[in-house]
Amino acid sequence: MMEEREGSFLTGLTAAITGGAGELCGKMAQALAAQGVKVIILDVAAERAEEKAAAIVQDGGQALGLTADVLSRESLVAVRELISQKFGGLDILINGAGGNLPEATTNDTRDFFSLPLEAIRRVFELNCLGTILPCQVLGELILETVQKSGGYGNIVNISSMNAFRPLTRIPAYSAAKAAVSNFTQWLAVHLAQNYTPRIRVNALAPGFFLTDQNRFLLIDEKSGGLTPRGQTIVAHSPSGELGKSDDLISTLFWLLDPKSRFITGIIVPIDGGFSAFSGV
Repeated sequence: MMEEREGSFLTGLTAAITGGAGELCGKMAQALAAQGVKVIILDVAAERAEEKAAAIVQDGGQALGLTADVLSRESLVAVRELISQKFGGLDILINGAGGNLPEATTNDTRDFFSLPLEAIRRVFELNCLGTILPCQVLGELILETVQKSGGYGNIVNISSMNAFRPLTRIPAYSAAKAAVSNFTQWLAVHLAQNYTPRIRVNALAPGFFLTDQNRFLLIDEKSGGLTPRGQTIVAHSPSGELGKSDDLISTLFWLLDPKSRFITGIIVPIDGGFSAFSGV
């Protein structure tokens, strides 16, 4: 059973999470539901979204899994209408849809000059436009909810430490996440100046977390151990390990807390100290 924190500031709120069926955002969904949040899990794969929601409900939480294409305004508008009808509004939006593609990654057989345009475009669209569109469509519902209730709204984007220091081999992903960070700052200012400072916009910047999207870069398929790249990462991380999905939760809660009302427009590094280590 979920252990709900008594008197949680999150209890009764409604949160939508794009990419909510994935490993990192799936853990966020579980953690929020455990605090009494009504969670809407949005994923392009309907079955995965429904399975994740069902697991949360089975544990005693409130969750709904919906199909959503973050690159389709029509799809997002349909989701917004369902959320409005069923929950009456939206308080939190977490934009977790994103990822990289092997085809947009350089290696010993694929150099930068031959990276296919289609793969580069897909990575940019999924990470950058896949953040902007939900902010337009679902962010508008948050604004309506705040205006009616007089409460607070939060948008949390998922950037990456690659936005601060681009890594080798992944030019499209690094550039796209840099765009997400820039957009996060822009939107925080825009909403506060033109609508209300009661909606805050921030971003989490995970470092090296093992996910389905980067497993091919970090884990050797044959041995099951770390690849040379993975070994280098761990050797240069003061934490001495890769990140786990649980490592994002405390920072997420901190950003969502109304007591953090003076925090907006920031990108929070969560990287086990990787960016602080010079290598010597």
